[in-house]
Amino acid sequence: MKIVKFGFSLFGINTYLVYDPSTLKCAVIDPGMFDKEEEDAMENFIRKNSLEVTHIINTHLHIDHVVGIGFLKRKYNAPLYAHKDDEFLASRVGEQARMFGLPAKVEDVAIDYYLSPGETIKIGDGELKVIHVPGHSPGSIALYDEKDGFVITGDALFAGSVGRTDLPGGNMSTLLLSIKNGLLALPPSTIVYPGHGPATTIGQEEKMNPYLS
Repeated sequence: MKIVKFGFSLFGINTYLVYDPSTLKCAVIDPGMFDKEEEDAMENFIRKNSLEVTHIINTHLHIDHVVGIGFLKRKYNAPLYAHKDDEFLASRVGEQARMFGLPAKVEDVAIDYYLSPGETIKIGDGELKVIHVPGHSPGSIALYDEKDGFVITGDALFAGSVGRTDLPGGNMSTLLLSIKNGLLALPPSTIVYPGHGPATTIGQEEKMNPYLS
């Protein structure tokens, strides 16, 4: 599958669009579009490439990763996929917005389909495997494309760092164990696409990440 990164303004969120070039089916992962300019950027790419949005997938449901969900659901009528353990965050998007001083217009969201660890999500002829990586939030997941050698890690693992654990449901011991058991078990050449910042690889983080030594 092909992967395209969009960098949006709210906390420097990385939103990913993953698509199967043979069927043109696509998924938008962690939609962080916060204003019309950012919504237009996503819509224009989808239209110019004749893509069909079949999935909205969230690695977790913190405010910066969910602000574009309402736009996508209205525009493309696609279902939202996420882990059930983050449902408490889905119903508190407005509360999260107020916590960070954001406009009250941000909408609560509803999960349409609960993802389970080990489950495979079909995007056209492509596949993303669900890896549960709790710790940043209870329902945090990563999405692994074994065939194309990449994993989307949300806010669990970054280049040289790991996710914060001081938000509701966060736990550093849980996060580090999740990363070591769920992510570092992947091939070292696997490209890591995080929720913020640049891409890295599993091998690079296993060797150099100070949190994982």
